Amino acid sequence: MSIKVVSTSPFADQKPGTSGLRKKVTVFQTPNYLENFVQSIFDSLEGFAGQTLVVGGDGRYYNRHAIQVILKMAAANGFGKILVGRGGILSTPAASCVIRKYNAFGGIILSASHNPAGKDGDFGIKYNTGNGGPAPEKITDAIYDITKSISEYKILEASDLDLDRIGESKLGDTVVEVIDSVADYAELMESLFDFDRIKLLIASPDFSLRFDGMHAVTGPYAQEILVNRLGAPASALQNCVPLEDFGDGHPDPNLVYAHDLVEVLYGDNAPDFGAASDGDGDRNMILGRKFFVTPSDSLAILAANAHHVPAYKGGLAGIARSMPTSQAPDRVAARLGIESYETPTGWKFFGNLLDAGKATLCGEESFGTGSNHVREKDGLWAVLFWLNVLAARQQSVEAIVKEHWQLYGRNFYSRHDYEGVDSDRANTLVNNLRNKFAELKGHKFGNYEVAFADDFSYTDPVDGSVSNNQGIRIGFTDDSRIVFRLSGTGTQGATLRLYVESYEPNIAKHSLDTQEALKELIEIADQVAQIKVLTGRDQPTVIT
Repeated sequence: MSIKVVSTSPFADQKPGTSGLRKKVTVFQTPNYLENFVQSIFDSLEGFAGQTLVVGGDGRYYNRHAIQVILKMAAANGFGKILVGRGGILSTPAASCVIRKYNAFGGIILSASHNPAGKDGDFGIKYNTGNGGPAPEKITDAIYDITKSISEYKILEASDLDLDRIGESKLGDTVVEVIDSVADYAELMESLFDFDRIKLLIASPDFSLRFDGMHAVTGPYAQEILVNRLGAPASALQNCVPLEDFGDGHPDPNLVYAHDLVEVLYGDNAPDFGAASDGDGDRNMILGRKFFVTPSDSLAILAANAHHVPAYKGGLAGIARSMPTSQAPDRVAARLGIESYETPTGWKFFGNLLDAGKATLCGEESFGTGSNHVREKDGLWAVLFWLNVLAARQQSVEAIVKEHWQLYGRNFYSRHDYEGVDSDRANTLVNNLRNKFAELKGHKFGNYEVAFADDFSYTDPVDGSVSNNQGIRIGFTDDSRIVFRLSGTGTQGATLRLYVESYEPNIAKHSLDTQEALKELIEIADQVAQIKVLTGRDQPTVIT
């Protein structure tokens, strides 16, 4: 085996977004495209000679080929050992778990998360640091700078390895160990939750559940944890065979794309509890019988009930949420007498808070929830947390949520996604809003008066780093909010996200339909931003 140095030229479009580099598979198949980005990762790092690297992905098309390339390049660049998930598979939270458990230098995760897969689908790659979390901006910026001037990459000339057989092999001087993709993660979950109590709940004739893996990475994890360890019947799982094209579906666990699960939970003889996870296993959707739990409410309710879970019964250090997430978790933090933190979107912003012991639970409105057990959001963790709470409280999902609203008030909340919008039109919309900040303050729209309008800026309380232009906020005097963001997770055009929130303390109004309760604010948002005019859309693509 010899190290080959290959001459290459830069690509202009390799700037990582909030979750790494995501492009169409066909783009990654361009000669040297993947290799350039991988070499740029390695060139941005220092001190990894002889260290351990973790590699895995969500099993989507091109995953296996990319892993073989990464293994040979990591060996050529001097890593001492590489841990790779069997079959090339590791869910994103499991990869974080493995990085932390084995004190790895870092990890490369191959995923485009909730984006569609297949030969014509999306692919993604991101680097996670030694704490198990996504690389901070200073590292992703360094990677991008290198991609703009890269002239060569190093790769070992060697045959492909068998990724389906657990055990060790060699690539030059580098040890490659194929590990059980599920075992370490399952053991971690068992250490956090009261599995005995959850087993009793699942065994009860009065309780039933359904988990939808959306033909993505969590299928094997759900089989091992929910069925093998907790005793759920095999029929409790659906779409749990991972496929390279995710069954030609869109593995985004929301009310639109997880329609198979929604039909079951809103149908006749519905189960008591339903949940789904996404492409790489870091997101979750929670349902009760004919009842949907918003991700914002889910974070708040888990925080309020954390004392029921062994790992958190000693109390929480703090709660962190992304800026667009509703303010419901803040109300729980205030009652518990702990800090609440508002960060930009992107799990990497939670990493410093978790490492510094300032926060214990974190969440995003985009169906992501997690804690200090890893440094990624974690779909199955959230499912197990809910099952632990249900087992402890012996109430339905709906009853627990409604009791929470009675105690804290209800934050009516909805997200409207306009997907595949022309990028120029989307940027025009955002720029127009920025130019209106001064005139909006104090302006009255029907029952609402604007208290402030700004572009969210975040100063990290741990390292002092500043992140600007993180989303446009229009806040009203009654604590209602409208937020606009352009998403960085898509691969075509732009996705405009509109977030609308209104706080309602009156219990008599808690049963209102969410869209009806937010109707006036939604109309104000369109009036201010000219959404229909500039996007050319009469309706959002997805409403959650």
